[in-house]
Amino acid sequence: MPSMTGGRFIAETVHGYGITHVFFMPYIGPRALMEMEKLGIKRVQTHGEKAAAYMADAYARIRRGPGLCMAQSVGAVNLAAGLQDAYLSCSPVVALTGRELLINQQRNAYQEVDHVNPFSSVTKYSAYVPAPGHLPVYLRQAFRAAATGTPGPTHLDLEGIAGQGVVEQEADLEVIVEDDFAQLPPFRPQAELPKIDQALRLLAAAERPVIVAGGGVAASDARNELIELAEKLAVPVATSLNAKAMFPAEHRLAVGVPGSYSRASANKTLCEADLVFFIGSHTGGQVTNSYQIPPQGTPIIQLDINPEEIGRNYPVQVGLQGDVKSSLRLMVDRAAPGDPDRPWVARVQQLAKEWQDDVAQFVDSDARPMRPERLCRELTNYLPSDSILVSDTGHAGIWTGTMIDLKHADQSYIRCSGSLGWGLPAAMGAKCAQPDRPVLCFTGDGGIWYHIAELETAVRCGINTVTVVNNNHSLNQEQQGVEQTYGGRTTGSDELWLFDDADFAAIAESFGALGITVHAPDELAGALDRAFSSGRPAVVDVKTHVEGIAPRAWMPPQ
Repeated sequence: MPSMTGGRFIAETVHGYGITHVFFMPYIGPRALMEMEKLGIKRVQTHGEKAAAYMADAYARIRRGPGLCMAQSVGAVNLAAGLQDAYLSCSPVVALTGRELLINQQRNAYQEVDHVNPFSSVTKYSAYVPAPGHLPVYLRQAFRAAATGTPGPTHLDLEGIAGQGVVEQEADLEVIVEDDFAQLPPFRPQAELPKIDQALRLLAAAERPVIVAGGGVAASDARNELIELAEKLAVPVATSLNAKAMFPAEHRLAVGVPGSYSRASANKTLCEADLVFFIGSHTGGQVTNSYQIPPQGTPIIQLDINPEEIGRNYPVQVGLQGDVKSSLRLMVDRAAPGDPDRPWVARVQQLAKEWQDDVAQFVDSDARPMRPERLCRELTNYLPSDSILVSDTGHAGIWTGTMIDLKHADQSYIRCSGSLGWGLPAAMGAKCAQPDRPVLCFTGDGGIWYHIAELETAVRCGINTVTVVNNNHSLNQEQQGVEQTYGGRTTGSDELWLFDDADFAAIAESFGALGITVHAPDELAGALDRAFSSGRPAVVDVKTHVEGIAPRAWMPPQ
């Protein structure tokens, strides 16, 4: 067994798992980073631990395999905060941190706080590594835990503020890479045949069935199987935000995104359904609008790789435990064709048409400042056929989820699951995972302010993303709640949601990126052409109307 430093062992192991980039905030594991450089792993040094975690999160989601982020002891809690999004999005991120020497724990050591609990809240697995000899056990387990079942973040705490008690010391270490855990999913168990047949009988008997596809469809790479099953059964398909790219937007069976970030027609469809089939979905509060869409009591079928999720929020008539892709393939092979002309399909299309008619006045508006709905129409028409669309949360999530249609099978969509500001660094992580694909980040002025310093990182590291800023100089989604508190619009209430109008194009230029300002819809396509062909990171500052506020989710009358 060869003798090597812990740093070399870490580098050779993560390289073996196919990791091409590491995202970190110094000072952490310098020997490991040096050894990674020798192996050709790109080191992306960020301006904050949360940004490093966001980059690793998007990197992992786009490559459908583990990502890596690192921070020293004093930044560990910040890194844990950044892992919240990876945890909520079921993203297989491996986080490495330093910790103060054990002998100095609980003795008021400089800059030291106990970060065990913060990581336990946002990881599937977290372990303390006191010496390099322990790495073979714990590092391989971190990769196994990150990728298996419902994917999620894992964490190793290395002895020493910068992990020096592990990375600098030598031990007899053998690098073993378990290839199964380098990609998602490592295993593809199939749901039981009797349960599959039972589910198919229920779907065949239902008059108004709907499929709700969740992020598990994307993690399992099951887009084709989902489309095949829906077409064979003639069942409409709604998608969570995490599965937005898993079903063609222009398909006759497409419902759109339901829940709280939703199209009214999608929520109406689910409220009229007499059977809902959740596939790879947590049935969480967002996709169900606080567990109300579909209404409680609706007959439910649920397929998930994690049996703990089956029936968690809706009691099920049939629960299917298995990998989405392999289980849907069985369902396709065993299903009898449904009636493509059933009245239910026409009803779903009618609801979709009514919604499109309702929003047409904004989608087609030539107003200046631009309406965000028109901005989304222009992006729908422009996005390259192999592009990756990365969305921030809040209004960015609502606008991209409901108003931007993905028309091509090779387009991808990932979104923030919790923390405003995720979009800019996440887009950089996505670009690192797929450097040959165009990556567009959609955020607002409220979102880009969080981590705008990462534009310098993008320039320095040659990570050429395009960021579109829906710049209405506000957090206007907060306006209604603030003014309700104040009893109307006042100077005091304005301070809580309005900003001064910033020139993000000029800010981008100051970092060495390309900056472009857009005022009208007919200017956008040319601006995006310039941005994508510039050979550097770019920001397109789109001046939009402050009254462009996304509507609240439709709910049935009480």
